[in-house]
Amino acid sequence: MTALKGKTALVTGSTSGIGLAIARTLAQAGADVVLNGFGEIDAARDAVAAHGGRVGYHGADMRRADEIAAMIDFTNKEFGGVDILVNNAGIQHVVPVDDFPADKWDDILAINLSSAFHATKCALLTMRARGWGRIVNVASVHGLVASVNKSAYVAAKHGLVGLTKTVALELAETGITCNAICPGWVQTPLAAKQFADRAHALRIDLDTARARVVGEKQPSGKVVTPEQLGALVAFLCSDAAAEVRGVAWAMDGGWTAQ
Repeated sequence: MTALKGKTALVTGSTSGIGLAIARTLAQAGADVVLNGFGEIDAARDAVAAHGGRVGYHGADMRRADEIAAMIDFTNKEFGGVDILVNNAGIQHVVPVDDFPADKWDDILAINLSSAFHATKCALLTMRARGWGRIVNVASVHGLVASVNKSAYVAAKHGLVGLTKTVALELAETGITCNAICPGWVQTPLAAKQFADRAHALRIDLDTARARVVGEKQPSGKVVTPEQLGALVAFLCSDAAAEVRGVAWAMDGGWTAQ
């Protein structure tokens, strides 16, 4: 599969979990890939490079607009520009709003929302010049509905869906699209911590805790896989999705169908 041959994809937060799966899928489709994140960098690079394309890495702190701009500049200089931007970087903190630390709020809004704005603004220069581009924002089911104890995350993801729609409208007459994907429970390190916390709190085994947490929200009772999300992103980057604009595409086991 080489539908994206000659394209360069920048995927933020891509050294593990959803971001790494997306990076691997885009590489499999023929794209060169620039990784970003603080996970196992060498292992992530090797996993993506196994598909044959060029792989780069930039360690931008997604809380900092200047470092995000430097990452885009690096991609422009080393890879000729950003054709596909996947804004995936994200963090989570779970606590009631009256106990929510202000610094955690600021970091979640910066990484989960503001970073997408800064990266999009910088990447659009090259995309507009070429008349083609794909921007995919990894939002969440929490960009569509809320859950308790996740005030900052829900606020950021709702904001990311709104940003997606606005950017899509501004680009509607161009060859650049902007869409969001909205996963429910996905088997990632972030979700695994929440499953482990529930197991500890209820004094039950991890498998039982995972089934209980997922079953509370997702009628399918199954977690979404990172690979399924990668395939959805690859579709949104394809010519077949040229007129998919401004959607918030849920992949959530039926969570938001209720």
